Amino acid sequence: MEQPEIRKIIHLDMDAFYASVEQRDNPELRHKPVAVGGSRQRGVVAAASYEARQFGVRSAMASTVALRKCPNLIFVKPRFEVYKAVSLQIRAIFAEYTHLIEPLSLDEAYLDVTENHKQIRSATQIAEEIRAEILERTGLTASAGISYNKFLAKLASDYRKPNGQYVIKPQHGLAFVENLKVGQFHGIGQVTAARLNQLGIFTGLDLRQQPEEVLRLHFGKAGSYYYTIARAIDHRPVTPDRIRKSIGSETTFEQDLSTQEELAEQLAPLLASVWRNCERLQVLGRTVTLKVKYNDFEQITRSRSMMSSIPDPALFERISLELLNGIFPLSKSIRLLGVSMSNLERSDECAGQQLALPF
Repeated sequence: MEQPEIRKIIHLDMDAFYASVEQRDNPELRHKPVAVGGSRQRGVVAAASYEARQFGVRSAMASTVALRKCPNLIFVKPRFEVYKAVSLQIRAIFAEYTHLIEPLSLDEAYLDVTENHKQIRSATQIAEEIRAEILERTGLTASAGISYNKFLAKLASDYRKPNGQYVIKPQHGLAFVENLKVGQFHGIGQVTAARLNQLGIFTGLDLRQQPEEVLRLHFGKAGSYYYTIARAIDHRPVTPDRIRKSIGSETTFEQDLSTQEELAEQLAPLLASVWRNCERLQVLGRTVTLKVKYNDFEQITRSRSMMSSIPDPALFERISLELLNGIFPLSKSIRLLGVSMSNLERSDECAGQQLALPF
């Protein structure tokens, strides 16, 4: 039987994209710890320069925490229109090589270059050329991972950051995965990693030794995904113009909360995170959903849908707070709060819509 062609996948990831654009455009910020975001009490870091990351500053971190870690941190207001313009420049470079481009956000994408416009056989060479073109045209650096599937390509792009690239060849995929901690797998977050650790699963090799039915028993359908990636298998194609179903953020409190003021304060960084990701992915949503888990683990959701996409963060915040206020008075305290945006559309397709109204 004829063997299927081995795909050539590149994962391109811009290095500290928002912060690097700010440092590029303002020479006074170069080689200094920079955070893109708000420095106010409830501000959130949208992106951090590598100089800031050395102090432990990370995206989605509360600004107050970031300042404690790095007192000399310089906050810069985000300029999403500029980031979008640079992203389009980068996307144009990708299009010179392939039409199979799957953007994940403004600053990263998958490319399938198995067949490419320039008939270059080496995916490594293509990645080198693309990174050089990005640097020449934008003054920014990018990192790349090259492999035979999306899962490994994304892992590989982290391996030589910043401004580097790494290849995982078919004969090396299994060995590469088995030496990783499960928390390093894309698609396995901190909570899932902790659950796997409780089951005695710490590395890719440990994960590979688990039967699929055992993983499905503990993790449902995701268990089958963990089973395949532990074997360095990922059949997902590079899908152009992919739109996510929803964008959300949630947090579990160290202590249960029960007042509107406390919960509204905890909601603020979640709203900022969701809206930031909507900006990055260039989408707007029509439906806001509030997720609440009580101290006895009972879970409820409350949603509101609009006739058109929600155009700004102020309306998003107002709807979310109204949903939150609607669950009061409480009969028991709350241990988890989350918010999400769904019914997503590309923001450029939403232009000219009427003001969002509920229905």
